[in-house]
Amino acid sequence: KQGNHKGSAGVQADDTGKAIITFASHVHDFGKVSEGGKVGCIFAFQNTGTGSLLINNAVTSCGCTVPKYDTKPIEPGSSGSIEVVLDTSGRSGIQTKSISVYSNASTPVVILQIKAEVITNDAPPVQ
Repeated sequence: KQGNHKGSAGVQADDTGKAIITFASHVHDFGKVSEGGKVGCIFAFQNTGTGSLLINNAVTSCGCTVPKYDTKPIEPGSSGSIEVVLDTSGRSGIQTKSISVYSNASTPVVILQIKAEVITNDAPPVQ
């Protein structure tokens, strides 16, 4: 029998080593921010494995948070980053959002987290 390929067109076989995604930090706290603006941070990571790292997806827990990441393979020893932007419009109080990063690394899902305390300046205090 030849070629048991099931819909894997364009996907490289992972037989050259395993990617390991290592983040410098898994949590970013923006502290106090004003409602209505956008704040962003960058989660830096390194491929500390022996195979190419490919980030397949980054999914957030809320539509107010947008992740940006490079879709090109990251070679062993190279670094990359995931930029996360939080839109504070219409939000108040403590905000905690998670970002699930899916890749071909030995740990296929890594959870990142951002936190912020959104301060509203124009709303009267609730009695």
